[in-house]
Amino acid sequence: MAHPTVPTAGPDTGDRTGLAGDTVRRILHIAAAMRHHQDEEIAGLGLTPAAARALHALDPDRPLPARDLAEQLGCDRSNVTALVDRLEQAGLVERRVDPADRRQKTLVVTGAGRRVRGQVCQVMSDSRLLGGLTTGELATLRELVWKVSDGGCPEPCGEG
Repeated sequence: MAHPTVPTAGPDTGDRTGLAGDTVRRILHIAAAMRHHQDEEIAGLGLTPAAARALHALDPDRPLPARDLAEQLGCDRSNVTALVDRLEQAGLVERRVDPADRRQKTLVVTGAGRRVRGQVCQVMSDSRLLGGLTTGELATLRELVWKVSDGGCPEPCGEG
């Protein structure tokens, strides 16, 4: 399969603004394509994208109060309540009384939740769009993306 080359037409490489704009548009296109693939596969697991992100954010080895999950996800606690309700109904998490503070409940990932979370991690790490790159190109791309993100990208999925 022939791989397209980097176009020479379009913004002049000396035109930094045009070059940056074209790069941003292409990054957004890639991100949208990755999200589309992820959403389809997550739906195949019986989850919504929001529920998958919530399950992904939970550490199976460290129960977490719902308010802390809401903070991690950057959303309102009432939204997290609905997400947790769905995850609990699916048997992926349980609400349990916190032994350190019996007034508080924590979210515990169940055995089934660990398995599905592992699948969610695989889906979120899917790299099919990068399959046409050589190992060297992929290493260069990772380095450039890391530089642009200033190291602010989330940690990769751990063993789960």
